[in-house]
Amino acid sequence: MIAERALRTAAPHELLDATRRVLAELYAAERADLYLADYGLTVLQPVSVLPHTMEPVSVHNSVVGRAFGAQEPVVEPAGDRVVRVHLPVSVRGDRMGVLSVTLPDDDGAEGVLAELAEIAQVLGHEVIVAERDTDVYLQARRKDRLTLAAEMQWQLLPARACARPEYELGAQLEPAYAIFGDNFDWSVTADRLMLYVTNGMGEGIEASLLTNLAINALRNARRAGIALADQAALADQAVYAHYRGRCYLSVLMFDFDLETGRVAVVDAGSPQMLRLRDGSVERVTFEAQLPLGMFEETDYVTQEFHVEPGDRLVFVSDGVHAVADPKGEAYGDTALARAIQSTRLLPAAEVPRAILRELTGHRGGSVAADDALVVCLDWHGR
Repeated sequence: MIAERALRTAAPHELLDATRRVLAELYAAERADLYLADYGLTVLQPVSVLPHTMEPVSVHNSVVGRAFGAQEPVVEPAGDRVVRVHLPVSVRGDRMGVLSVTLPDDDGAEGVLAELAEIAQVLGHEVIVAERDTDVYLQARRKDRLTLAAEMQWQLLPARACARPEYELGAQLEPAYAIFGDNFDWSVTADRLMLYVTNGMGEGIEASLLTNLAINALRNARRAGIALADQAALADQAVYAHYRGRCYLSVLMFDFDLETGRVAVVDAGSPQMLRLRDGSVERVTFEAQLPLGMFEETDYVTQEFHVEPGDRLVFVSDGVHAVADPKGEAYGDTALARAIQSTRLLPAAEVPRAILRELTGHRGGSVAADDALVVCLDWHGR
């Protein structure tokens, strides 16, 4: 494929220029712009040379945003015999942004939509690779400046969404530009999905350092092929060895068997899980165990439960279920269940953002006292 070859040989910071040349040569494109979703998932930021001069567009009420939300190409008239084609840019279910291309409409843009969509997907993959060597795309995602703690947290995270035939995952953190210690992490193999949902302790840099230590300890154990309970024990030892019990970390850990739907769980703290099954929402509780790093040499044990095709699991940190409204009433299970019901028709990647918007309404005008994490997992099974 000409486009794929051109993008793979382009310098990391010149992917958009290479894309423009390919689109002009193959499709007589007059213009092409790449928009990337900002950290808060509220606007799509144009990729341009600093200082940025192009205006961002809204995720919620723009044509570009419609292509991003629907994950389908959108064709927009742009003048006499000219159209603007907006193509979602995503990688394995992770919604990154939109590629907008201005084309002559002499022969009908509809006939080349599939080819253009493929180029947009190739561009997404190359952006992920290029981010190892350039800050251009990371800078373009910023509507505001990140705090240092937030910078550390976003660099620690995997993608914000992931999709496979067996499941779809979506996650979001708020406040996106000033998060402290909440975190999510996942890893998949041919047969298993491991998912961690973390509720951090403290504020600012200290919270971020604690979470970085714990997550990297968990990853180190996981990559050594160690079972879930022993991953928790080794991470517990790493955190305790450094903080001697002064700081600790709450985490909910899952090991999903993609073939059978059996799930091993370690519940070490405050993150909670709710399940939407057959139209009914209920909180699923596990035997609570000590947070990581609270005491020396804690032993952890796994519990089991089972997911069925059609289940939606929603995981939240205490920055969600414990948030109070102006009258002091906590958000709680009832409001959270109502939010899960109201978002049941949305894809998993859209659910966390929608629930966090409802949480903001519940909190009113007050500033968030804690960061909030929502992870959504739709289980399809095999």
